[in-house]
Amino acid sequence: MIILSVETSCDDTSIALIKFPASKRRACFDILANIVSSQTEIHKKWGGVYPTLAKREHQKNLIPVLEKALKKSRELKIKNYKPQIEEKKLKILKKILEREPELLNDFLNFIPKIEKPKIKAIALTIGPGLEPCLWTGINFAKALAFFWNLPIIPINHIEAHIFAGFIDKINFQDLKIKIFFPAVCLVVSGGHTQLILMRNFGRYKILGETQDDAAGECLDKTARILGLGYPGGPAIAAEAEKFKSSDLNFKINLPRPMIKSKDYNFSFSGLKTAVLYEFKKRTPQIRKNKKYIRAVCAETQQAVIDVLLYKTLKAAKNYGVKNIILGGGVTANQELRKQFEKKIKKEIPGSKIYIPTLEFCTDNAAMTAMAYFFHQKEKKNWQKIKAKADLRIG
Repeated sequence: MIILSVETSCDDTSIALIKFPASKRRACFDILANIVSSQTEIHKKWGGVYPTLAKREHQKNLIPVLEKALKKSRELKIKNYKPQIEEKKLKILKKILEREPELLNDFLNFIPKIEKPKIKAIALTIGPGLEPCLWTGINFAKALAFFWNLPIIPINHIEAHIFAGFIDKINFQDLKIKIFFPAVCLVVSGGHTQLILMRNFGRYKILGETQDDAAGECLDKTARILGLGYPGGPAIAAEAEKFKSSDLNFKINLPRPMIKSKDYNFSFSGLKTAVLYEFKKRTPQIRKNKKYIRAVCAETQQAVIDVLLYKTLKAAKNYGVKNIILGGGVTANQELRKQFEKKIKKEIPGSKIYIPTLEFCTDNAAMTAMAYFFHQKEKKNWQKIKAKADLRIG
């Protein structure tokens, strides 16, 4: 069984084709293709994702990304005759993609010319995310579903990040309810920071979340203050890695917001503000000093890690979890991964931690497909699918 998945929740256009076993009793699945077209370079000058621009890029990228995914999966077969679309069908396609004129043109120039691939359904990210971006992916998937007569399975983007930790790391046979659950999931990215209790597949409870900036957003804004550019997370990690405590004759101390609060919520806006005050109080000469920049990066990164790690461990101990799952772009941070693995092994030795392989930390359609596997009975007609920018989990 092969399914096609579509992800356009933010600034990455991604399409995957995944071959799943016919039964959950079998442990194997194959990633036939997982193509991601990133818009990072395009959004650099804005210092963040510009939604309208991101939408336009998705419109340009979806057909080329689909073509690459079909080629890689060996599912691309060109018809040996000139295709004709009946007027009624063409009218419906134009209606579906009426707000995506460029995408409509690309769709009509490519899709009718190819044989329908051997896919059984489309897994589709419907939220949370940037609404203009979500709608572009949704309209594209609707057009495919209509043209190829396929059902759509709507996927929650946060849940997909949770399942990213399972890709190439687990057999489905290991996911037995009594053995695997409960689990605590930390989803941390540029737009989200949530601590979630997972009692079973599809059974979630949000324990805590950020009250202002997400952790990744805080890192992006800190990088902007320091003049490191966008995206901020990788830039800060690169500078922090070069830092040596002996480089400075003074210590930088930043707060760990809400680390001792009685709940599981987060707040990173104050950390960003503290970086700004720290930066402004220094002389222009110090601000330009590479060793100083590295010191601020190292302290900011550690402040974020300390808060995330403390709250996650606290929840894991209080709920007696058997597994801890990390997901989201910030989990690509090597220092965070190292400290989580070391601390959990030491303080909760009976549990196991799942962290996505680096290529699956950021937004990608393979994780959307993984979530599909546990929701495949929830098929919907394409006409009923809508974007849900503020979609919650649980």
